[in-house]
Amino acid sequence: MHFGLKALSAIPLLMSMSYASAAPTAPELLRNIEYGRAGDVSLRLDAGIPHLRERVPAVIIVHGGAWVTGDRRANVEPLFAPLADANFAWFSISYRLAANITQFGLGIADVVTAVHFVRAHADEYGIDPDRIAIIGESAGGQLAAMAALRLDPTEQVRAVVALYTPSDLVSLAKDSDYVPKSIRDSVRGTPWEGLVLAGLAQLSPINQVRRGMPPFLFIHGTSDALVPYSQSVNMCDRMRAAGDTCELFPVEGGGHGLRWWEAYPRLAQPYKRKMIDWLKLQLKPQKVSS
Repeated sequence: MHFGLKALSAIPLLMSMSYASAAPTAPELLRNIEYGRAGDVSLRLDAGIPHLRERVPAVIIVHGGAWVTGDRRANVEPLFAPLADANFAWFSISYRLAANITQFGLGIADVVTAVHFVRAHADEYGIDPDRIAIIGESAGGQLAAMAALRLDPTEQVRAVVALYTPSDLVSLAKDSDYVPKSIRDSVRGTPWEGLVLAGLAQLSPINQVRRGMPPFLFIHGTSDALVPYSQSVNMCDRMRAAGDTCELFPVEGGGHGLRWWEAYPRLAQPYKRKMIDWLKLQLKPQKVSS
């Protein structure tokens, strides 16, 4: 069931500064919508839908949480207000979490399913099916990047925003506490270690870069102790070398996570402005040739 809320003045969606050139409309807030099924698992999303005369762009949000935890509301709530103020429809999804290191890839298919759902329901939500982007933060950025690579060219998204994204899972599995120690220790020194690392290499966006990827905006804290800033630098360099479009926005002195940044307006406000300005550029209506 869809639950529409016409007056959202008391909700944080409209409390942050506006980044839209026109006055934003109060979006309809939808909760707990099933966007697909994976076996017996019901995949759910929340959404904020502006009501305008023209069709609006849509942004699918993929939360982080080291692939084993995270929440589609709490983790990414700071993104809702800027997107709503810019009159973007947003869809924040839950996905299958990983019980062990071999299940890190499960959520990729769920992100693809979410793209299909949003595009299939474009008329219902008043969105333009040709103007869809994905935002992924932390582990969600890896899932978003891999989903963008797996989508058929005829159903590709227009843009990807990747916030402090782990692009090289092999190096993280070996060296970073971002992958939980219990999971790393479960395979280290076992006959399965080589197979697991090979699987992680296949799930690492930096190893899957190819010509024809959608434009990427990487946003990363320069003092991130969990996912090194160099991961976004190296990924962006690899994309440019392949002839793809990539931009990197450093959050100077920023650690890991939107919630960390929210405590410091000097960190939070610039990246939000950059994100919205970049999405507006990438999601402009395409001119129809005569």
